[in-house]
Amino acid sequence: MSTQTGPAAPPALVTRMSPELIIALGCLVAIITFGPRAAIGQFQLPVLGDFEFGVQTFSTAMALQYLFWGIGAPFAGAIADRYGTGRVIAFGAIFYAAALALMLVSRAPGTFLLTQGIMFGLALSACSFNLIIGAFQKTLPPARRPFAFGVGTAAGSFGQFLFTPLAGGMIEVIGWQQTALLFAAIVLTVIPLALALGGHSIAPAPATPGQHKVPDAPQQSFREALGEAFRHKSYILLVLGFFTCGFQLAFVTIHFQRYVVESGLPASVGYWAFALVGIFNIVGSMGSGWLAGKMPKRWILSFIYFSRALVTVIFIMLPPSAWSTYLFGILTGLLWLSTVPPTSGLIGVMFGSRYFATLYGLAFLNHQIGGFCGLMLAGYLRDVTGSYMIVWWLSIGFGIFSALVNLPIEEKPVASAKAAPA
Repeated sequence: MSTQTGPAAPPALVTRMSPELIIALGCLVAIITFGPRAAIGQFQLPVLGDFEFGVQTFSTAMALQYLFWGIGAPFAGAIADRYGTGRVIAFGAIFYAAALALMLVSRAPGTFLLTQGIMFGLALSACSFNLIIGAFQKTLPPARRPFAFGVGTAAGSFGQFLFTPLAGGMIEVIGWQQTALLFAAIVLTVIPLALALGGHSIAPAPATPGQHKVPDAPQQSFREALGEAFRHKSYILLVLGFFTCGFQLAFVTIHFQRYVVESGLPASVGYWAFALVGIFNIVGSMGSGWLAGKMPKRWILSFIYFSRALVTVIFIMLPPSAWSTYLFGILTGLLWLSTVPPTSGLIGVMFGSRYFATLYGLAFLNHQIGGFCGLMLAGYLRDVTGSYMIVWWLSIGFGIFSALVNLPIEEKPVASAKAAPA
């Protein structure tokens, strides 16, 4: 047994579950937690019809939700790095369900901002896919991680595909209030799944035959890990590029349905197109995860961001139609969360597993700041100009920026004597 310097590592509980079972549990959690959140845009028009505030309040609440989701992510990641993912996800699911239920009584703008913005966002930070990816990073051998990241991300996309048309149809049949309560009950089923993942740190999987065993490294402190990350040029470039992903995804998730309706198309076209985003993201995320194990991850990210910009240009230049909207849903789906496997894979390559959830959480914070900016600008510019067109063009510009900023990233471990092994 090697002697480590610095603070002692937390005691780890070696799970007896197979990696495949852990992946299955993580995917179920991703489906249930990502689905209702992805369908939140379907609630905008009926909520605004019943409550006495405008689109700016709704958009601000969603912007705060993105922001506090991001703010909470590094802290949730740090707790998960110390104690394991199970308890953190279960705790988040309770507050997630409570936030959904409180939507019914959040009639005042301030209350709506508090429950659907701050509370909902903090709940998501404790039970979203960044923690599931962290569990995969700690459990699986390096060669299997990129594809597992893709599978976990794809599972969340299946939740989007499942819950978006479900929300749209149920709102039409039983009303948005009953739909929100039913979704809250579904989210509570995450608790036993999360607890099955364990309440302690997951020990790294044993080396597979032929795999080189990395020798134990000196224990790195939390502060040292953060300082190392923020001095690393490639990590900074990666985090900067992730801002665009948040800007684009938040804007489309919350405002796409309204844009479709204001273009003169039926509401069903909007929610089915967004469902297509979810189902095709399964293909895109799994494909991105597979490619991330075969070719430079920075190239994949650059291609994704540039392709998003190109698809958006084509969509807004074409006359509004059901056909063009569905095509946008398909192409956007292929590019939707496909950034996650190469982004998380790069962080794992650079820094290893010890503080992975924390460092991914910090990257995710910038992703959510992008979402916050996108939603605040979309709500404001929609009220001022009566159109979303400026936001669409900003999305295009940011896509080109991120396509360029990812190219100089160096895909190799940090040169640190204390870097955690993979």
